Amino acid sequence: MTPASLEDIAPGVLVATSRRMSTTSTVIVGRAGDALLVDPAWMPDELESLSAAFVARGLRVVGGFATHAHHDHLLWHPGFGSGPRWASLATARIAASEREDLVAALGDEFDGELSALMGRVTGVAGAIPPESVPAGVEIELVVHDGHAPGHTALWLPGPRILIAGDMLSDIELPLPFWPDDLPAYLAALDVLAPYAERAAVVVPGHGRVGTDAAARLAADRRYLEDMVRSGASDDPRTRLPAMADDHAHMEALAEEHRAGLRSPHVPQHPRPPQLRTADDR
Repeated sequence: MTPASLEDIAPGVLVATSRRMSTTSTVIVGRAGDALLVDPAWMPDELESLSAAFVARGLRVVGGFATHAHHDHLLWHPGFGSGPRWASLATARIAASEREDLVAALGDEFDGELSALMGRVTGVAGAIPPESVPAGVEIELVVHDGHAPGHTALWLPGPRILIAGDMLSDIELPLPFWPDDLPAYLAALDVLAPYAERAAVVVPGHGRVGTDAAARLAADRRYLEDMVRSGASDDPRTRLPAMADDHAHMEALAEEHRAGLRSPHVPQHPRPPQLRTADDR
C-alpha cells in the first residue's frame, strides 16, 4: 500500500487529509520520533495508509487524542499500536454511553476489528498524560462545549498551532451540537478567540490548513450573529452544496431565536489565563 500523503505544516507537525469530507488527521512528532495522533480519519484504507506512512517515516505512535465524540473522530487502526487514547472527560463519557449508535454510523466499510477499536478513549482532565506527549513538545488542551460536549482544541505554543477539531473550518458552517445549543457555540468561540488571535496556523477537523484562524473565527461569529439578527448571511459557505441542509437548519433555529423561543445571549468568557507561546517562556 502507498503510504498516506502527510503534509509537513510546521517542524514536527504533519497533517493528512481524507478524501471523505476533507477530514484531517494530525500527527505531532517529538525529538525521538514518538508521535501523538489526533483524530485519525477516515476510511479503512486511509487508516491503513496512515499506518504505512508512520513506518516509512520511522514514527512511533505513543498515544492518540480524540477532539470530540463523533464517529469520524474516534477512529483507530491496529497498525497505530496499543498506546493509550485520550479525550476530554465529556467526550470519553459520550463515546462510552452512545457507543452503539456511533459504531452504527461508521457504515459497512468498517470490519469488526476497526469497529471494536472505535471510541476506546480514556477521559482526562486538564492535560494529556506525560507518557503520550512527544518529547520536547508542549500541548495545552482547550475544552469547551461548542460543536459537541467536551469538544477539545489542542494548542501548541511553540509553533503557535491551533488544532481546532470541528471548528474554524473554511468549508463548514458553524454546527452547534444537538439540541441546537447555539449559546454553547458562541461561548466556545469566546474561549477559542485568544488562541486564534495568536495562532500562526490553524488545523480544522474538516477543510484546509490555514494561517487565518482569527479571520475564520470572526467569520463564524458573524455568520451566527447575522442569522440570529436577520435570518440571512452572505457567508460564501452557505452556497456550498454540502452545507445546504445545515444552513437551512440554522435558518429555522435563528427564526426561533428571533421569535423569543430561545435566548441567543451568552456572557463573554474571560481570556484563558494560561495561554502561552514559545516567546512567553
